[in-house]
Amino acid sequence: MDQTIEERIFAIGDIHGCHAQLVTLLNRVPVDKERDTIIFLGDYINRGPDSRKVLDTLVEIQQTYAHSVFLKGNHEQALLAYAETGDVDIVPFLRVMGVEATAASYGARVRNLQNLACFPPAHQAFLKNLQFCHIVGDFLFTHADITDEQVLAAASGQPLTNPDRQLEAELLSSRRLAEQKNAIDGITIIFGHSPFQFPLVLPDRICIDTGAVYGNVLTAVELPRKQFYHA
Repeated sequence: MDQTIEERIFAIGDIHGCHAQLVTLLNRVPVDKERDTIIFLGDYINRGPDSRKVLDTLVEIQQTYAHSVFLKGNHEQALLAYAETGDVDIVPFLRVMGVEATAASYGARVRNLQNLACFPPAHQAFLKNLQFCHIVGDFLFTHADITDEQVLAAASGQPLTNPDRQLEAELLSSRRLAEQKNAIDGITIIFGHSPFQFPLVLPDRICIDTGAVYGNVLTAVELPRKQFYHA
């Protein structure tokens, strides 16, 4: 990939309804709203108490920052699958994922999540337009730690950038770190999904899910400097 990075990039890890930490972190990162790119790695909802407030803030960022990117996490993927299909077999998985906290933040019950009926139109549009991955220069941003073959497909602009529903669900829940594979030269993956106490920095990938919803910090990384910010 030969795209040149001319401005700074800020990526923010899994928020999971932790609105207070999100606001604190946004006040700490030195983002230039007109020049820099800010990328959110997915899992905005569930488990934490303020999913609605989180989406309010993200929609505002989408409207006021010149360069903002919002990726889809496995929690958004599962919610959208239920919203679109009404498949009751998805509900137990949603409950395990903490979706009741999301429904409560809208003053609703889980059954009201079908068709996203309890969500305001701006939140519905936001969720339905989340991206699978994003590439800037030699950085590939995605929610979960995808495999080398998937990295190459995404980096070359193959259909992985818009996978079908089943493949998308599998990829957004992947745990590639458990596998032993070689790095792809020249590509650094920035991802979340797998919580660590501190940011995980490897030669070819960086994980910035630091378990905010489990009582730890919410993390952002500034690229290409690899400067970390926490709240």
